[in-house]
Amino acid sequence: QVQLVESGGGLVQAGGSLRLSCAASGSIFSINAMGWYRRAPGMQRELVATVIDGSTNYADSVKDRFTISRDGAKNMVYLQMNSLKPEDTAVYYCYCQLRQRWYANYMDYWGEGTLVTVSS
Repeated sequence: QVQLVESGGGLVQAGGSLRLSCAASGSIFSINAMGWYRRAPGMQRELVATVIDGSTNYADSVKDRFTISRDGAKNMVYLQMNSLKPEDTAVYYCYCQLRQRWYANYMDYWGEGTLVTVSS
């Protein structure tokens, strides 16, 4: 089975920084993509950032403030969040698209989420 475990959330003042980490473990043959999504209170889940084959993609709202990076050897993905704003408050979910066997299809997996709260 596959598990995604996030860490690094918490409470921070506006203008501060946090670093989220996510580790993928279990039966993994290869990973195609990893990333972060978030769900703010009363809102739908939205893309924050992804990294696919070394190429990164960011939501416009976080460009120039957040940086996504991946450690392929450790099956980990990170999100460095700087200049945080109250509107960044959300549950952040780790995302991974992987396959468990060389002949299998890629499937999407999600972590349980980590809460980030930015106070004004």
